[in-house]
Amino acid sequence: MVSLKEFIGESGEQKAASPQGAPAPRDEAAPPIIPRAEHGISRKQISQAALRVLYGLKDAGYQAYLVGGGIRDLLLGREPKDFDVTTDARPEEVRRIFRNSRLIGRRFILVHVHFQGEIIEVATFRGSGASPALDDETPEEGEDQRELMVQDESGRLLADNVYGNMEEDAFRRDFSVNALYYNIADFSLVDYVGGLEDLRAGRLRVIGDPASRYREDPVRMLRAVRFAAKLGFRMSPETEAPLRELGHLLRDVPPARLFDETLKLFLSGHAVESYELLRHYDLFQHLFPATEAALAQEVQHFPLVLLMQALANTDERVQMGKAVTPAFLFAALLWEPVRLRAAELQAAGLQDGLALQQAATEVVQEQIGRVAIPKRFSVPMREIWELQPRFSRRGGRRPFALLAHPRFRAAYDFLLLRAASGEADEALAQWWTAFQEADDAGRGELVRTAKHSAGAEEGPAGPLKPKRRRRRRPRPAPESSAS
Repeated sequence: MVSLKEFIGESGEQKAASPQGAPAPRDEAAPPIIPRAEHGISRKQISQAALRVLYGLKDAGYQAYLVGGGIRDLLLGREPKDFDVTTDARPEEVRRIFRNSRLIGRRFILVHVHFQGEIIEVATFRGSGASPALDDETPEEGEDQRELMVQDESGRLLADNVYGNMEEDAFRRDFSVNALYYNIADFSLVDYVGGLEDLRAGRLRVIGDPASRYREDPVRMLRAVRFAAKLGFRMSPETEAPLRELGHLLRDVPPARLFDETLKLFLSGHAVESYELLRHYDLFQHLFPATEAALAQEVQHFPLVLLMQALANTDERVQMGKAVTPAFLFAALLWEPVRLRAAELQAAGLQDGLALQQAATEVVQEQIGRVAIPKRFSVPMREIWELQPRFSRRGGRRPFALLAHPRFRAAYDFLLLRAASGEADEALAQWWTAFQEADDAGRGELVRTAKHSAGAEEGPAGPLKPKRRRRRRPRPAPESSAS
């Protein structure tokens, strides 16, 4: 835990910048305040729901600030994804002010205030260490609201319900660019940690000692990668130095939480940059070990490029406002180890379809120990894989049956991805594109053409024998009327 004294001297003056990433010196008695005239944030840019929460807290006599990514994005000229509020009101006090709210979380209790189509998250200022317990009150909604900070032997925070003031809260945040506060009382910005300077310099800097902060919460390493990719910022030397050494700490993070972080990394429009940084800092191997091992191999001296192509396509879809699904993302992330394992099983004599199914089972079982994959995504993911061999079966009614499959479109997109990366036959992908666009007569002609050109129906186990027609017995010749 980094205490406030590590940033502020015994005399009350803040220490000079250090290798641990402490901000530049300032007058501790007067926090850095940027008046409304010197920054570009206007209330017109803030959602009405967030303003209602801010003014509701202010009118009730509490401090109320916008903080975090919303402020950062507004200063960068971007549209914020959401707005977060911080206050000196305790969670149960916020809950009393807003009837349309509920308490969530255990590691740190938050309040979600619900409006139509929007949720505003409200957090109480966090403190730098132990503080007096709350008055004895009945916890609302079954939550334990005692103030508590618990760390394990490695320094990881297990519980963090310690409240403090705004300055303590600023030094407890992860990155300086996420620690700017917008004061609804006078529309000023408060900057305790030099976040505005880092923002202008395009620099991502951990607040405090990076190694200690990563040990508190290893997910901060993934957040560092995500923000660097999203903002196009470079990490400060102190911020990036411990990443390779401490990546193993990710193995102690619950797989369900890493699933959420994986979606943020790869489904926010910056998947390629995130992937490259994860591999650069040796973090990807701790999330997807089997995929990392598979990507180290080459096919005929060419690197495997399907995953990179999939991530680029995902970024393009996000930027165009199209839907993306975690099932397809994980199908691409795990395809190489599944494909290689299936080839091993086939070489050992297992039938191709069964080999693919067993390989999928083995790879998924290993993977969910690192990054969870909920069943609502793992089932369609496996269907995408298991439909791939069926694209080679183009005789009779099989193409029509495959076209009617509920997972056809995703599997077809995956076939196009395999063809673009050189793994599948480009002509096969073109045939299926034409088959979808043709009318019934055209589809029938495509099936006949495919069958004649191949000579037999191709399947995962090799040529399939054409169906045998039943021979009809010749009718006896009619007796001559002349006999």
